[in-house]
Amino acid sequence: MPELKKKSWVDRFLSVIERIGNALPHPATLFAGFALLVVLLSWLASLFDLAVVHPGTGETITPVNLLSRDGLHMILTRMVTNFTAFAPLGTVLVSLLGIGIAEGTGFIGAVLRLVVLSSPKRLLTFVIVFAGVMSNTASEVGYVLLVPLAAVIFLAAGRHPLAGLAAAFAGVSGGYSANLLLGTVDPLLAGLSTEAARIIDPEYMVNPAANYYFMFVSTFIIAGLGTWVTERVVIPRLGEYKGDEKPERIERLNAQEKRGLLYATIAFLLLTAFILGGLLPENGYLRDPETGEILHSPFMSGIVAFIFLIAAIVGVAYGIGAKTIRNDSDVMRGMSKSMETLGSYIVLVFFAAQFVAYFNWTNLGLILAINGADVLKTMGLSDIPLMVMFILVAATINLVMGSASAKWAIMAPVFIPMFMLLGYTPEFTQAAYRIGDSVTNIISPMMSYFALIVAFIQRYDKNAGIGTVISTMLPYSVVFFIGWTILLIIWILVGLPVGPGAEMYMP
Repeated sequence: MPELKKKSWVDRFLSVIERIGNALPHPATLFAGFALLVVLLSWLASLFDLAVVHPGTGETITPVNLLSRDGLHMILTRMVTNFTAFAPLGTVLVSLLGIGIAEGTGFIGAVLRLVVLSSPKRLLTFVIVFAGVMSNTASEVGYVLLVPLAAVIFLAAGRHPLAGLAAAFAGVSGGYSANLLLGTVDPLLAGLSTEAARIIDPEYMVNPAANYYFMFVSTFIIAGLGTWVTERVVIPRLGEYKGDEKPERIERLNAQEKRGLLYATIAFLLLTAFILGGLLPENGYLRDPETGEILHSPFMSGIVAFIFLIAAIVGVAYGIGAKTIRNDSDVMRGMSKSMETLGSYIVLVFFAAQFVAYFNWTNLGLILAINGADVLKTMGLSDIPLMVMFILVAATINLVMGSASAKWAIMAPVFIPMFMLLGYTPEFTQAAYRIGDSVTNIISPMMSYFALIVAFIQRYDKNAGIGTVISTMLPYSVVFFIGWTILLIIWILVGLPVGPGAEMYMP
């Protein structure tokens, strides 16, 4: 009975969240409304003359009224460039073009099958969670391929299929930001962070690899925590599977797929040799030609181009070996398919770009940041409680707004300038945000793939619903939040950089 009572409480709680989420308009409409709100607030701020003094330069910052004649001219003449120059747009499009080739040729699916099927049974859970985290490099492929495949694999191994599904979902979605490789989310968030940082420093640039060190370590932390929750909490709670689904035979890689992976491996090694040849010598062709540095080199600033090239070349090599590519049209078809999924994203970006531009023009972000920094200074919060509070804010917002980029487009212009004025780098603030953005994905009905997960679960439990998903995934969410936050606290205490050249504190 206590368990049923708890389930009913979870169902009621989720029903409230679902009603709130469904009452919200489309994210693009939200950004259009936010842009209009900024215009109105700029007028009100100019009426009340809400001026502040910049603590760094001593300059008096006054609000800019966008309802004035000059403001109207800015809105009309810069609408197109606001959109085309919006930092995340190009990075996401270019990255997904390459990943679309790797996905379309079957390379990504073959790698996932190889990793999971070749793992020892005692490491099966860890490998599935780990593979889920790693699948984030290829955008949504983890949701549509690995999550249902993990359930099939667990059932074939004589274990409860929902435990495998939960483990994969925890890695794919709960560990969304962690990875050993750079994926599409890295340049996307870095672009938004750059736009926000330039409210304070017009020349500031956040590199896509800015959180690499922290996310590299996080990958193993999330994989370990996910394995512990699956084995100690989820599997005992689910018990023995008594459903109608019968174990399926997972097909191993055939000769063509193995040849494709061999071709892909050769291509990857050649690309790696090319990159190392440009970075290891002091005068390497990928280093900065003037200073010889790697941090501010063409390699780091062109990391998006390397994501595209590596994914495209390795994908094509696999396709040739596996004979999934017959001509150039097959390659272009994979790129086109990846672009087909971005229609709604491009619409969202158009309105988000206008909102961010208006927010910057009005100086409202800078005024809010300076005033917010003053309030936080008077509160006297140290590093750890301040960042824990920020993670909680991000995690809470994530329950009703699923898109990582949409949330960060709203939060970054406020929190990055605010924390910069308190002495924290945009890269460190972004790392803390990524924790909050990830841990509640798996219990948020607003997450775009949540309905798909419910459908997957109903294959094995006809009576399953949102409450089933939330009650199964809630332990992961709680443990990930605690474990990942502790990792950040250790990072703060030790004083480690979160990525190449990305310290925690402003110079």
